[in-house]
Amino acid sequence: MAPGDREYARALGSRLRAVRSQQRLSLHGVERKSNGKWKAVVVGSYERGDRAVSVARLAELAEFYGVPISELLPAEDGATSSRSDSGGKVVLDLQKLQHVPAEDAAPLVRYAHSIQRQRGDYGNKVLSIRGEDLRALALMFDTSLERLTEKLVAWGVLAPGSIGHGLE
Repeated sequence: MAPGDREYARALGSRLRAVRSQQRLSLHGVERKSNGKWKAVVVGSYERGDRAVSVARLAELAEFYGVPISELLPAEDGATSSRSDSGGKVVLDLQKLQHVPAEDAAPLVRYAHSIQRQRGDYGNKVLSIRGEDLRALALMFDTSLERLTEKLVAWGVLAPGSIGHGLE
């Protein structure tokens, strides 16, 4: 592998690992959840950048994780791309969301369920919210992105690693 290719493979592997970690899956958990379709050793080698992944296999892995393939690709400039326009990722803890009074969070709950249906992502306890989803939610709540983030913090629905988590 050429040096530039190796750097890209490592950056791609880093994204793969981040997405897997957000879903709280170990490498062996991926193998179990996929009924052996994704071997832990193979996914691990993709994540380390030791093994090249074809576009077709990357698309299959994106489908398995329930994310668009663009979510697995590293940013071209090495920055954190437009995955979140608010300076970090927003990850909702779906279990904590159930404890927010419905009159406060009903639009957020409906939108989260809609995202889960769209992604075919029903088994996870957390849900990554993309920048476009966050903007839509801010419109639904008739507020700014900053105030929406403050609401999420106040409700205590952000998962560890989210922006604003730990500010409560």
